[in-house]
Amino acid sequence: MTEVVAALLWDGNRFLACQRPSHKTRGLLWEFVGGKVEAGESGEEALVRECREELGVTVAVSNVFMELTHRYPDLTVHLTLYNAVITEGIPQKLEHNDLRWITVDEIDNFEFCPADKDILAELKSGKIDSL
Repeated sequence: MTEVVAALLWDGNRFLACQRPSHKTRGLLWEFVGGKVEAGESGEEALVRECREELGVTVAVSNVFMELTHRYPDLTVHLTLYNAVITEGIPQKLEHNDLRWITVDEIDNFEFCPADKDILAELKSGKIDSL
């Protein structure tokens, strides 16, 4: 099982959605910024590193929003999604095809990775307050 972390980054009532590059697995699908936890890293440390590498921003990691396990045909991921805020920088497309700040009402306009389905349902339930 692959340990993966991701960030739920808010800007007012909008959260950041990132479109995967076309040449990667699940290319052009949308996701939350993040990636694999490397040996010796905590989830929080991995998320700070991934946000720096993929977006060029510094983040402060808060509490866990949701954890889940998803089985893709090629791998199984244990995904931990953290609430986080950008403390320095403006998100840049360093690795992604596109970046969008979207509202919960706009989720259905984007095709997200299958692992994010339960997270998106929780966001759409309306029970969640942004940071």
